[in-house]
Amino acid sequence: MSEPLVVIGNGMAAARLVEELGRVALGRYSVLVVGAEPHLAYNRVLLSAVLAGEMGRDETELKPLGWWQHQGVTLVYGRKAVSIDRDRREVRLDDGRTLPYAQLVLATGSDPIRLPKPGMDLRGVVTFRDHADVDAMLAAAGPARRAVVIGGGLLGIEAASGLAATGARVTLVHLMDRLMERQLDAEAAGLLKAGLEARGIAIELGADTAAVAGEGRATGLRLADGRVLPADLVVCAVGIRPSAALAREAGLATGRGILVDDRLATSDPAIHAIGECAEHRGICYGLVEPALQQAGVLASNLAGRPATYEGTVLATNLKVSGIPVFSAGDFEGGVGTETVLWRDPALATYRKLVLRDGALVGALLYGETGDGPWYLDLIRSGRPLGLLRNDLIFGRALAEAA
Repeated sequence: MSEPLVVIGNGMAAARLVEELGRVALGRYSVLVVGAEPHLAYNRVLLSAVLAGEMGRDETELKPLGWWQHQGVTLVYGRKAVSIDRDRREVRLDDGRTLPYAQLVLATGSDPIRLPKPGMDLRGVVTFRDHADVDAMLAAAGPARRAVVIGGGLLGIEAASGLAATGARVTLVHLMDRLMERQLDAEAAGLLKAGLEARGIAIELGADTAAVAGEGRATGLRLADGRVLPADLVVCAVGIRPSAALAREAGLATGRGILVDDRLATSDPAIHAIGECAEHRGICYGLVEPALQQAGVLASNLAGRPATYEGTVLATNLKVSGIPVFSAGDFEGGVGTETVLWRDPALATYRKLVLRDGALVGALLYGETGDGPWYLDLIRSGRPLGLLRNDLIFGRALAEAA
């Protein structure tokens, strides 16, 4: 008889886990997936394309309903898991139902952060995390509207670009002195800023949010220097935090996220965690690729095929408003490293490679990112470059031919 396996969370990590289980352990488990959102699992990375009108909501679905049914999965979406009884091995939903489990997987993702500033609860202030947020942004956007986006990271840039595509007048506000400071150096960030400004997005760097102005509804964003930026819509896109409350209330070990070992097990061996909610070796990744890798490892373990997750070398691959950006590994460099640069100001392209002890340890590409996956492979392998070193900066085709 199949063991009951409950997955809490119906996002990209959960969908990949179900797919991998179907490949390595079909029939071993009776799988039930619980999702709080009233939708099938979808690709959150594509939300900015929906906002920009480049695709419809249905096109973001990861798998059609028939696929889930073919996998033998029971879907419960539009319902939230509110508690876990570890002694009875049951999950309670917000409608009062209880679901028994032999194995439980937490794939609860993350929650958007709202700045602890006055006015963040006003109407017209939204985050950028799910379809409901996109619907709210579209309802408030349009050619005659003014929008302010707080946050110059991946989420903020995607939100600003999507809103600009609707015709709204957009200002992007960022506390730091450069955009995407975790993924870009100063030169690449400067190129990105110029590229976004060329697309009509105003950018305020070193700008500290003091409060959202308005009575009952947002009318602007007040900065710490006293200026008020007029706005009909304020988007708070300053980051995410692991959704670990359910695990914490169940008595599982947590830090920033739900603590897991190399087999993705929590402090309770019958409960596992993957994706943005998981904290592995002190790291909460908050990115898609680690979540998918974790899903594969966990599926192997649940199938009785021991596997370990060793962590992920992070890479960022972004394309908004036709601006491609790629970064991976230690792209800043430092003591004991060698930096190789290539620039073409006329084409607004920039390439930076960082080497240590004859191996590639970091890469940053702006404007042309086709060689990004190859550089990432070299970084992850850690192998000596040998003769590739001399022509590495010119990309895979030329370096391998030489």
